[in-house]
Amino acid sequence: MDELIADGGVIRKVWIGEAEKYREHLLRLDADSRRNRFGGALADELILAYAETAMQIGTVMHGFLVDGILRGVAELKPLGTASPGVAEVAFSIEKPWQSHGVGSALLERTLLAARNRGIKLVHMSCLAGNARMQQLARKFEAELSFDFGGVVGEVEAPHATPLSLFREFVADGHGFATAVLDAQARLIRPAGKNERMANGE
Repeated sequence: MDELIADGGVIRKVWIGEAEKYREHLLRLDADSRRNRFGGALADELILAYAETAMQIGTVMHGFLVDGILRGVAELKPLGTASPGVAEVAFSIEKPWQSHGVGSALLERTLLAARNRGIKLVHMSCLAGNARMQQLARKFEAELSFDFGGVVGEVEAPHATPLSLFREFVADGHGFATAVLDAQARLIRPAGKNERMANGE
């Protein structure tokens, strides 16, 4: 099932056809959130260039959506044949939805996806000043190490089981249905409370 969290938002996979939602989400990130996501300040042009290549084969994205608008993303990227069974995860959450459990819900769903793909080790990198990410890593029992002014968290993912595979299958089915309904609803629905909140109204 889709996971309902803060302000009625849902956690589900971000599909390849939702690339525009992903680009818009990254462009809405405030300066601090951009710095935490990318490890430094990034201009709009560089964010757009990154978004063009982010949804590549093997990458699994889970999103937090409110009223059909993408407000947070966790990206799971395998490190390739040179490091089999190893992946990295990166988070971006828009400021009004930070500290509401969104990161925890995204990481939980991401670890399930990693488990079902045979990924044994998940790296979470962040700046040394990113206390939220460090707290999130500790919540999931990651071992933290400090290196070159940053923090690297590693979370070992357990092996896949028939139940874990079924959980992801069911979540994907509901997530796809939700994506279709969101697209239809936004054609006829005026801006909701959460959209006005994000726009500072």
